[in-house]
Amino acid sequence: MMMDKQMVMEWAKMLMSYKFALDEISTKLTILNEELQFIQNYNPIEHVKTRIKSPEGIVEKLQRKGLEVSKENAAEHIRDIAGVRVICSFTTDVYRVYDMIRSQGDVEVIEEKDYIKNPKPNGYQSLHMIIRIPIFLSDRTEHVTVEIQLRTIAMDFWASLEHKIYYQFHDDMPASIREQLKATADMIGMLDQRMLGLKEEVNKFSNASEPEQAPALQMPMYPMTK
Repeated sequence: MMMDKQMVMEWAKMLMSYKFALDEISTKLTILNEELQFIQNYNPIEHVKTRIKSPEGIVEKLQRKGLEVSKENAAEHIRDIAGVRVICSFTTDVYRVYDMIRSQGDVEVIEEKDYIKNPKPNGYQSLHMIIRIPIFLSDRTEHVTVEIQLRTIAMDFWASLEHKIYYQFHDDMPASIREQLKATADMIGMLDQRMLGLKEEVNKFSNASEPEQAPALQMPMYPMTK
């Protein structure tokens, strides 16, 4: 389906709301991470990635679903137009951030899928949330759906490379490669558990050797403008 100039403008206006929703989520995550850094001298989030589907990508997905191409159908039936990927250090951090997000008063959790406790058959691991948050515009308030994926560094490493390999074969991946990817995913899971155990052991030594003290006040530094 070809999109004329007017249609492109209409879709761009709709996608602007999703961009604002991503800004809201990014701000929430930054605040939570910096608060924990100040209070506990520990930040559970390594980094955050955001993305918005293109109008062409949305149209293609609607057509695959057998739905009429419209902004209304896109908003109702495609829940990953706006996506946030939160990369954490450890599995415990994944669930900690998950709990903090769902406890926010203006966050409505629509759907959850825990592929960490229940990995996909190919070995994929991640914690998915579909949420709805308000964005406040000049003349109205909109409630926008956003997909959040939370995973560890190791899980993200595996998923990124699996994605590249998968799209070389599409649905015709040789069984031997599928088996190797699954075995690698199992290794990633064991690595995460081993690193978590190492972290907990380090914490025991730290707690036993260091006296309790108030956290130092460290405000973020910003470059001066000329």
